[in-house]
Amino acid sequence: MGEFKVHRVRFFNYVPSGIRCVAYNNQSNRLAVSRTDGTVEIYNLSANYFQEKFFPGHESRATEALCWAEGQRLFSAGLNGEIIEYDLQALNIKYAVDAFGGPIWSMTASPRGSQLLIGCEDGSVKLFQITPDKIQFERNFDRQKRSAIHKMNVDRRYMGVSKRKCIVWGVAFLSDGTIISVDSAGKVQFWDSVTGTLAKNHLIANADVLSIAVADQEDSFVVGTAEGTVFHFQLVSVTSNSNEKQWVRTKPFQHHTHDVRTVAHSPTALISGGTDTHLVIRPLMERVEVKNYDAALRKITFPHRRLVSCSKKRQLLLFQFAHHLELWRLGSTVATGKNGDTLPLSKNADHLLHLKTKGPENIICSCISPCGSWIAYSTASRFFLYRLNYEHDNISLKRVSKMPAFLRSALQVLFSEDSTKLFVASNEGSLHIIQLLEGSFKHLHAFQCLSGTVEAMCLLAVSPDGNWLAASGTSAGVHVYNVKLLKLHCTVPAYNFPVTALAIAPNTNNLVIAHSDQQVFEYSIPDKQYTEWSRTVQKQGFHQLWLQRDTPITHISFHPKRPMHILLHDAYMFCIIDKSLPLPNDKTLLYNPLPPKNESDVVQRRTAHAFKISKIYKPLLFMDLLDEKTLVAVERPLDDIIAQLPPPIKKKKFGT
Repeated sequence: MGEFKVHRVRFFNYVPSGIRCVAYNNQSNRLAVSRTDGTVEIYNLSANYFQEKFFPGHESRATEALCWAEGQRLFSAGLNGEIIEYDLQALNIKYAVDAFGGPIWSMTASPRGSQLLIGCEDGSVKLFQITPDKIQFERNFDRQKRSAIHKMNVDRRYMGVSKRKCIVWGVAFLSDGTIISVDSAGKVQFWDSVTGTLAKNHLIANADVLSIAVADQEDSFVVGTAEGTVFHFQLVSVTSNSNEKQWVRTKPFQHHTHDVRTVAHSPTALISGGTDTHLVIRPLMERVEVKNYDAALRKITFPHRRLVSCSKKRQLLLFQFAHHLELWRLGSTVATGKNGDTLPLSKNADHLLHLKTKGPENIICSCISPCGSWIAYSTASRFFLYRLNYEHDNISLKRVSKMPAFLRSALQVLFSEDSTKLFVASNEGSLHIIQLLEGSFKHLHAFQCLSGTVEAMCLLAVSPDGNWLAASGTSAGVHVYNVKLLKLHCTVPAYNFPVTALAIAPNTNNLVIAHSDQQVFEYSIPDKQYTEWSRTVQKQGFHQLWLQRDTPITHISFHPKRPMHILLHDAYMFCIIDKSLPLPNDKTLLYNPLPPKNESDVVQRRTAHAFKISKIYKPLLFMDLLDEKTLVAVERPLDDIIAQLPPPIKKKKFGT
C-alpha cells in the first residue's frame, strides 16, 4: 500500500437526526425513511440497501407519517398540518396541501392506493382522493360521541398496579376482524372487532410499546419498544395436524439503544428505526433464499453521500451540517517516526469559519474549491456562493450577490481542479457551468435533460484538466460532457444498480464508477469504451468478500504519481487498487494479502494481489490524498454520537 502520513480527524461533530417513521413499498422494494429534522430518504432494498434519493429537511416540517400510494407515489404528513407529495424524479416537493385539522399524527392509504386517510389533532379523520396530479379533499369524519359500534377500554394497570393514563401508540386491523393494539403499559393486545372484547394479552416490556407493522400475508408482525427492543410475532399452528392457529412471540432483538419509534415488515426482513439514528434491517432467515450475504443484519447510520469537502492547496476541510458549515484548517507536525507511530502536533487544527444558513431549510450540498477561495452551498430554494480572502490568520467572507433565478437550488456542486469553474446540478435536471471571476461570476452554459423528463443529477466528477464532466442521475446512467465544446460526448452503457461514486483519472481521462452492488468499472472517455483492465475484472469477477461488503463506496480518487492506483473508501475500509497486480480470487486472503517481511521475495510475489485494504479508520466519512505522501481521514465514532443523544430508559438490574 505504501507509507502515508495520515491526518486522523475526529472533530467533525456530526450527529444524524433520529428516525421518526418508515414506509415500505412492496411493488418497488423501496423503503422511505423520515427523520426528526424533516429529512426524507429513499432506500433501494434491491440495490444493496443503497440510499438512492433524499429530500432535505425543514425546521417547520416535523414528519409524523409516511405513506406510499398509487404504486410509486410518496406522501408525508406532520405537525404543521400539511400533506406533502414528493417528486421522485426531480427530488423536490411537488406540492403541500393544508388538511385544516391541525397537526397530523397518522396517515394510511386505502388497499387499492387510491385514497388517503389522515388523523388530525382536532380528533377528526379526513379522506382525500388521489388524482393523477394532486390530492382532493373528499370527506370529513368528525369525532364520534355516541354512534361508535364498540368502545374497547385498555387496562391502565401494569403488573396489578395502577399507572398513569394508558396511551395506545399503534393499532392494526387484520382482514379476519382481529384488532392488534400496542400501548404505553408495555402490552400487545388482540381484540375481537365483532364483539369488542379482549381476546389475548401479551405483556412484553417494562416501558411503552411504540410501533407496530404487519406483513402483507398477515401471518407475522413486528413491534418496537421504548427499551430499544424489537419483538417478532408469528401466526403458527397449535399442533402439527391442526388448522387452528395462534399468535406466538419469538425471540426479541436488541439492536437499538433508545426508543424504537417506527417499524416496517417487508416480505423478507424486519425493519426498525428510532432515537439512536440507526436504521436496522434484520432479514428473516426462513424467508431469505440465499442464506449468507442476503441474510446479514444491516445497520445504516450515515448518509450515503458526502458531507465533507477538501481544499488540498490550503489544507482545509469543509464540514456540512443541517443548518451551518464549518471550515477547519488541519494541524501540522514537525516530528518524525516509524510506521504506525502517532506524531505529536506542533500546531493544532484551527476552526476558521462558522457559516450559518438563513431560513428554516436544511443544506442539501456544499463544496469548497481546491484553492480554498470559494465556498458554494444550496438549500431547497436558495443557492449561495462566497469568496474567501486570507490575511495571515484572519479570514474574510464576501457573498456573491444577484445569483440568477435558474440557480435557486442545486442538488450537487463541484469546482474544477484549477478553481476557475463551478459546476452546478439543479433539481430541474440541468447542469450549469459557471466561470468564477474575482468576486463575481459568469454563466457559460447549461446542459439540459435529453429524455424530455426531469432527471436529477446527484453525482458529479470533473477531469483534472477541466475538459470532461461526468454526471450520474437518479437512474443508473452516467453522462459525459465535453466542457470545451459544450456538448454531450457519450453515455456510459446502462447498469442495473445505482452509482454511488465516480471520478476521472488524470492523464488517461478514464472514468471510474462504483455501483451499489460493489462493482467497479473503468471507462475510457476518449475511446468511449470500457478499458482492458475493466474487461478483465468483469471476466474474472471480484473477490466474494469484496462483493459482500454492506456499505457503498462513497469516494474515489487517484495518486498523482502512481497512475495504476485507484483509491476508494466506504464507511469501514480504505482501499488502494493496484491495476498492475493480479486480481485476487476467492481462495486468496482479501484483507491480509501480504505475508510478513521476513519471508522470501518469491512468496511475496506469489501472494501479492491488486487490493490493499485498511480497516484502521472507521466509521470513515471522508478520506483523500492531500499530496502524494499525505492522507486525511475524517472519522465519526459511534460512541461519540450516542453520547450526544438523550439518555435511554434506565433498566433495573439484579433486583436493584
